[in-house]
Amino acid sequence: MKSLLGVIPAMAVLAWALPSSAAPDGATLYSRCAACHTKTGAGVPGAFPPLGADFRNLATKPDGRRYLSLAIVRGLSGPMTVEGKAYRGVMPAQMLDDAATAAVLNHVGTQIAKTGPGFKLFSAKEVEGHRSSGTSLSAGDVAKLHAQVGGK
Repeated sequence: MKSLLGVIPAMAVLAWALPSSAAPDGATLYSRCAACHTKTGAGVPGAFPPLGADFRNLATKPDGRRYLSLAIVRGLSGPMTVEGKAYRGVMPAQMLDDAATAAVLNHVGTQIAKTGPGFKLFSAKEVEGHRSSGTSLSAGDVAKLHAQVGGK
């Protein structure tokens, strides 16, 4: 019992010194996206769309930002055109919380999608609002939003 009492204060100091939860790492999270969209975000023609200028353009518009958040949160299913090429596939919803969703979107917007207009970072609070507004949408509904919000 005596040796345990010496350990408890040390554990308390260690717990105080460490952050309660580390911020999600967008680059690490993107590794699951890279399986389809590739490490560079170039995508696979006809199968998985690129994450480039289209992503950046969508991220400049409130409805586009909602679409990008919901694409991760709710998934995508059905036809869409990205950068002039047709895609008809499925992207499953990613089981990420709001902070992790924002982190992966921010990684794509700053490290992967480098062409197009400037990029404003997503916040977890913003993603939370998009998630709440899209609870009734299916993956097919989200895919239809792409064209509606000006995706090209």
